[in-house]
Amino acid sequence: MQLNKIFKSALSYREYRELVDSLVAGGKTTGNSQSEKLVEFTKLNVQRMNRLDKTIQITDQAKVFLERNGSDFHWLLIGDAWCGDCAQIFPLINKIAESSNMKVNLRIVSRDTYPKLIETYHTNGAKAIPKLLVFDYETGEVICSWGPRPNPAQEIMQNWKENKDIISWEDFEKELHLWYAKDRGEHIINELINLIKKCEEKIILRQ
Repeated sequence: MQLNKIFKSALSYREYRELVDSLVAGGKTTGNSQSEKLVEFTKLNVQRMNRLDKTIQITDQAKVFLERNGSDFHWLLIGDAWCGDCAQIFPLINKIAESSNMKVNLRIVSRDTYPKLIETYHTNGAKAIPKLLVFDYETGEVICSWGPRPNPAQEIMQNWKENKDIISWEDFEKELHLWYAKDRGEHIINELINLIKKCEEKIILRQ
């Protein structure tokens, strides 16, 4: 699988947002599956992304690290507009890319556009999104990956999976997005900063 070719065809964050707005206006969403329910999810997610785009704050410490980072990275982000986690996470990843002094080149692709991509880089056997791949553009080799959500959010998901008989989907969704709102992106930013450090260490070892 040639990730560099996929990367070239993928969308910038701005292009992705424009595509989602256009699809919603036509009663559609991204991906192969189309339904009124998924479109309604997408409309809600547009509101979430609009809010986050306006309110996200990167700490000064994180900004300094990103600006001083010596490596250039290509980030391929897999996800879809109907996914609530994607809506909470995409704006944060974009803000990190914007704060990286052009060291992070971010592109976004729908999970269904290249099915073999998510099959290759799944999470514990599941095609969970979002999934972030950090790769070497020249060789197409994946250096690091992250996703589908920050650790505390993943724990909420796991707890729901183990207790579906007593926790409804609606209650799970409420708890998950309440956590995202309270966290204000702190865990996502910290985990992605650590991801960059991990990638840099791997690059150094390969030299």
